[in-house]
Amino acid sequence: MGPGPGPGWLAAGLLVNLVASICIVFLNKWLYVRLGFPNLSLTLVHFAATWLGLGLCQALRVFAPKSLRPRQVLPLALSFCGFVVFTNLSLQSNTIGTYQLAKAMTTPAIVAIQSLFYGKSFPLRIKLTLIPITVGVFLNSYYDVKFNFLGMVFATLGVLVTSLYQVWVGAKQHELQVNSMQLLYYQAPMSSAMLLCIVPFFEPVFGEGGIFGPWTLSAVLMVLLSGIIAFMVNLSIYWIIGNTSPVTYNMFGHFKFCITLLGGYLLFKDPLSLNQVLGILCTLLGILAYTHFKLSEQEGSKSKLVQRP
Repeated sequence: MGPGPGPGWLAAGLLVNLVASICIVFLNKWLYVRLGFPNLSLTLVHFAATWLGLGLCQALRVFAPKSLRPRQVLPLALSFCGFVVFTNLSLQSNTIGTYQLAKAMTTPAIVAIQSLFYGKSFPLRIKLTLIPITVGVFLNSYYDVKFNFLGMVFATLGVLVTSLYQVWVGAKQHELQVNSMQLLYYQAPMSSAMLLCIVPFFEPVFGEGGIFGPWTLSAVLMVLLSGIIAFMVNLSIYWIIGNTSPVTYNMFGHFKFCITLLGGYLLFKDPLSLNQVLGILCTLLGILAYTHFKLSEQEGSKSKLVQRP
């Protein structure tokens, strides 16, 4: 697959993902809470926008498609549907803080999946950093005054499916020898077709509250903007995981919740108790410890390479 990207490109990819991920959380929450836009229909718009965006990239010769068999991409397409649908349902049902903190459980889930099913080993100190992350998420959820049982079910399903999805993204890129755009180019239309068949059974299509309902021009523009940002998020997820690892992507992603939590408090008046603040600090402690140990490992690897005759 060739050499990896330089530090500058990696930093740019992380920055794009950071900004796009934060923007889409606030924009989607606004569409759900203030406009009542249907959840699955918005997810379908995101898939379609990703598909069209990749078509434009291909036309501009940003990448060349690689021939893949549908069954090679089918598990990824199914998990992508579950990943986006359940995380959007979690965002719709929970406060932004609880939604974002619940996503932190993706890292322990990925470590468990890679250890149990892929034979990957993690140092003990890395595993220990997952304890404060888990405890912090539990504290925030338990003391959330807007606790929603159905919302927590959606959040749990979202964590499990997202973990599988992110592990498979990295595995499939290496297994099939394709880059992020080549893989997403096949997976996005398959996911769109799956969701297109599901939407009419759960949400209205025409009339009040349907995707083709009497929405205002500003609402339509916000939905289209959400689709464009979703394309940027999806593409950057693939690119980052393909050039780093699922665990690295998630640990970077946990820093986003600080900004989204603050935004949720300011924009949507989400309440915060002292115990929730302790939970947030506990999760941050785990993140910082993980980052420190991971950087130490990388420095140690570089030293060994330099000393090798």
